[in-house]
Amino acid sequence: MAADWTVSLHDRIAAIPSEEWDACAGEGNPFVSHAFLSAVEDSGSATPATGWLPRHVALHDGTGRLVAVAPAYLKSHSYGEYVFDHGWARAFESAGGEYYPKLQVAVPFSPVPGPRLLVRPEAPEGAAATLGQALIQICGELQLSSVHVTFCSENDYETLGGNGWLQRLGLQYHWYNRGYETFDGFLDALASRKRKMVRRERRDANNCGLTFRTLRGAEITEALWDAFFGFYQSTVDRKWGSAYLTRAFFSLLSERLGDRVVLMVAEHGGVPVAGALNLLGTDTLYGRNWGCVGEWPFLHFELCYYRAIDFAIENGLARVEAGAQGEHKIQRGYVPSLTYSAHEIRHLGFRQAVAEFLGEERTAVLENVAGLSALSPYRTEEN
Repeated sequence: MAADWTVSLHDRIAAIPSEEWDACAGEGNPFVSHAFLSAVEDSGSATPATGWLPRHVALHDGTGRLVAVAPAYLKSHSYGEYVFDHGWARAFESAGGEYYPKLQVAVPFSPVPGPRLLVRPEAPEGAAATLGQALIQICGELQLSSVHVTFCSENDYETLGGNGWLQRLGLQYHWYNRGYETFDGFLDALASRKRKMVRRERRDANNCGLTFRTLRGAEITEALWDAFFGFYQSTVDRKWGSAYLTRAFFSLLSERLGDRVVLMVAEHGGVPVAGALNLLGTDTLYGRNWGCVGEWPFLHFELCYYRAIDFAIENGLARVEAGAQGEHKIQRGYVPSLTYSAHEIRHLGFRQAVAEFLGEERTAVLENVAGLSALSPYRTEEN
């Protein structure tokens, strides 16, 4: 790294002034904002006690001005990341190595794509690449096995890959706004059979005695957060077995991100029975957590997918990112979309083994995307 750049590490996000951090992060993606990251830390969700030791990286130019940052954590495990490297850890440790701790540049508990090398627009040229070099330097100085930049932007992916980092592809399902003015306009873009399916699902979800509300920021009461936390815990118990986020996180999120927090709620007889939490970026609605009590036909699709599309169309958003997994999303208008990660591994032999694995995995992911794209519900000349 050039002599006129300096790097500092910070053991809490609060050590970096919010206005300085956000000048680097920008306004596009709420998950890399100071408000979100501080809510995760201050709520006790991402802390040393939970295996997330903050080591946020700050890059300064020759005048001492902060020009770039990266949300980074020393990790003693691989949980809450969603870019899975458990197999790498087992292989390295079975060969006598120590995989943990590792340095993770990520948004805790959030498989949401976005920038990870956060650079001021007016920063000197090469700041992003220099920040990447700084991460490698930190990894070596702390004698860590590796550093991982997960769910990064394609620009970050290319910057790091161009400097020798190993590159990894993943897959999610996103909905893209093609200039629709109404939900019916979106439906008109679907093939007839898929259009009928969506209408039937929406009809059944809306004809079972539920009422729906979309609430933002201060409209979300503590009583609603209590209910939503119960939904979240119920979903976690069924799927994963341990909750990453504390109850306090949701209150802090609403307080610090304001109207960028969008909670879609279903009620029965005035009592909340389901909720879907979203965060709002400048052009994207990001679906995060959801949960419910009871059995309601097609409620998950209505609350998490269709009402998100409604919101995006009404607010002129470019896309909805509904989270990881779920080929069933394709039939409801969410199309396969690549995600990106970059990895630097110090041990040369282990690095080579991972590189070979990633090459094979990348081919499989691209073949999978091509195959899934053939399932597109959108109209063609043939349908």
